Amino acid sequence: MDYVLKTNELCKHYRHFKALDGLTMSVPKGAIYGFVGRNGAGKTTLIRLICGMQDPTSGEFEIYGVKNSDKAISLSRRRMGAVVETPSVYLDMTAEDNLKQQYRVLGLPAFDGIKELLELVGLENTGKKKAGSFSLGMKQRLGIAIALCGEPDLLVLDEPINGLDPQGIIEIRELILKLNREKRITVLISSHILDELSRLATHYGFIDRGRIVKEMSAEELENACRKCVRMNVTNVKALAKTLDAKGIEYKILDASNADVYARLNFTELAIELHNEGCDVLTMEEHDESLESFFISLVGGGKA
Repeated sequence: MDYVLKTNELCKHYRHFKALDGLTMSVPKGAIYGFVGRNGAGKTTLIRLICGMQDPTSGEFEIYGVKNSDKAISLSRRRMGAVVETPSVYLDMTAEDNLKQQYRVLGLPAFDGIKELLELVGLENTGKKKAGSFSLGMKQRLGIAIALCGEPDLLVLDEPINGLDPQGIIEIRELILKLNREKRITVLISSHILDELSRLATHYGFIDRGRIVKEMSAEELENACRKCVRMNVTNVKALAKTLDAKGIEYKILDASNADVYARLNFTELAIELHNEGCDVLTMEEHDESLESFFISLVGGGKA
């Protein structure tokens, strides 16, 4: 498998705080790689390092096979566009002028492609409207357009849907999918909004306390997320007693609901529960969510 980004035992220390603590990860070419972790887990620190905004304390990384210690890393970085934390836009300029300014920064000889970029991100009709009056979603899309100047192969997005309304989230989601599927751009996207990330990602890296605790494909995640039967009953204690006797794994959710992790003979179980003075009100099949899987992987605590 080809990888656009690889890190090996990457560390970044700020005095006594270890933002990254031996992080090793691999982002496959063509993937939408969901970088999942709590706030403060090290996601933004990793992005700053690969973008050249900071240097690692130890360890190494490579972009398109070029190591960060190699002088040619600057050329590899030209194949990468990024939006780190908040979009870097000139608020007193139009969308078109923002893109022209980025073309100048990159040393591009002409403004070819700006019209197509604006159409790609849905900002072709903003005209002379200044970016300062854009909605948050429009600013985010403009930030992505700026990152796409120079036609990068890798797009790095740090919490791109943070603070957006539902419509803005949908627009960013559709844009990312379009860039990946039609433009063949590999996307590294960090987020703690796991439900939305599950609609996009083809691969995942779970980070906790500066280390990758698990990497997997979306297919592997789907297989790992356990299916269960959610039961609503009149006596959850009687349900627990019956399931314990059968050696069946379960999780009590509240006074009347439990998730049961087993294939069940519903008729037999219903009869046994009835004999214990417990009636089954509803039963529904459920899949473990990405959020639940993440919590089970890194443990609970303050997110």
